[in-house]
Amino acid sequence: MEIFYYLVFGGLGAVVAAIELSKNNKDRTNTSPAFNSFKNNYLLVYSLMMAGDWLQGPYVYYLYSQYGFGKGEIGQLFIAGFGSSMLFGTIVGSLADKQGRKRACVTYCITYILSCITKHSPHYKVLMLGRVLGGIATSLLFSAFESWLVAEHNKRGFEQQWLSITFSKAIFLGNGLVAIVAGLFGNVLVDSLSLGPVAPFDAASCFLAIGMAIILSSWTENYGDPSENKDLLTQFRGAAVAIASDEKIALLGAIQSLFEGSMYTFVFLWTPALSPNEEEIPHGFIFATFMLASMLGSSLASRLMARSSLRVESYMQIVFAVSAASLLLPILTTFLVAPSQAKGGSISFSGCVQLLGFCAFEACVGIFWPSIMKMRSQYIPEEARSTIMNFFRIPLNIFVCIVLYNVNAFPITIMFGMCSIFLFVACILQKRLLVIAEKPKTEDWTTLKERDTEAEPLNI
Repeated sequence: MEIFYYLVFGGLGAVVAAIELSKNNKDRTNTSPAFNSFKNNYLLVYSLMMAGDWLQGPYVYYLYSQYGFGKGEIGQLFIAGFGSSMLFGTIVGSLADKQGRKRACVTYCITYILSCITKHSPHYKVLMLGRVLGGIATSLLFSAFESWLVAEHNKRGFEQQWLSITFSKAIFLGNGLVAIVAGLFGNVLVDSLSLGPVAPFDAASCFLAIGMAIILSSWTENYGDPSENKDLLTQFRGAAVAIASDEKIALLGAIQSLFEGSMYTFVFLWTPALSPNEEEIPHGFIFATFMLASMLGSSLASRLMARSSLRVESYMQIVFAVSAASLLLPILTTFLVAPSQAKGGSISFSGCVQLLGFCAFEACVGIFWPSIMKMRSQYIPEEARSTIMNFFRIPLNIFVCIVLYNVNAFPITIMFGMCSIFLFVACILQKRLLVIAEKPKTEDWTTLKERDTEAEPLNI
């Protein structure tokens, strides 16, 4: 069965190469040298930031176990990270809009470096502090950088369509190629050089420090709402009013939470799904295969978004439907394939089928990221972009914390079924978003702010 892994990886690699090499003028957009310089600068920084993140992921659980902590204590540490992102994410997002997105990006680097430093300590409280810092950093990673990019892109007068190029390239590099290289580099540090499980965290700190230096030397500052003396509560109220007053923003937030919630649940479920009887599977190689599938998705997304006649809202319905179907495979194989009772050994036939389905899901993830970025740039008001984007992450983090807390309470098929239902609901909501996408907004952001100022405070 071992050759199966190489066939899947090689097949995906060949398809990605074919898509990239077969791009013609219709798939490419003519851009200016100024934009190319701006895009390349952002892609370099974003890749360094993602390298700092990807280097840590495969070794967090392993490091905690090496320090002697059990599954329950490790679960609490993970919950602390997502809980921190939920509690503090909206606050730091609002501060990014008010105090500056460049400062928020620098804060991300500093916070994540401090989180990496805590990994040198075997003390539970210090590691818990590191998880809290990591949760705050994650909120900044998925809001401040995109907010800075969109604002700076518009401030420099580049064409709106060119944003799609930056988004798709960022996902292709940051969530694909960099993830694969980071996984291999981390494996060299830990296994080949025998530097221990903390070595990838030290390497991540170095990449983050380099990225921070580039930000400080080459980025300019931009802000959200320019209003003076606007406190956090007023910003929260304004963001809540914007979401409640514009159905497109509310739908976008629901779609994002449903998809990302299913995606993060999948991260915890794929290992037991592929090895229900403790089969020996190459976790690192499978992870690299998933990232290659994600690169395939981002390549497809770049070609789809290059066509001005094709709306993002239209093809994303298909993406959500395919992702829902792919996560049904663990349930279908349970009923259609006789389960093996033998312990150990190589991956089973049902595991091979599921692996192919999981690669299809990861390809959908690769299409999702640049596409959701594109829709957010269209529908979320610039004045509160970071605040609203972190509002979207609140239900996501609540959902993931609940799943982590109850991961052993439900059969794995029930968990996959729940994810599939969520993705199907996202498909329905996406169809609704397509229907109302052409409708003009009834009120602009300025009107909403004025109405909110005159109204009674909202209880949120």
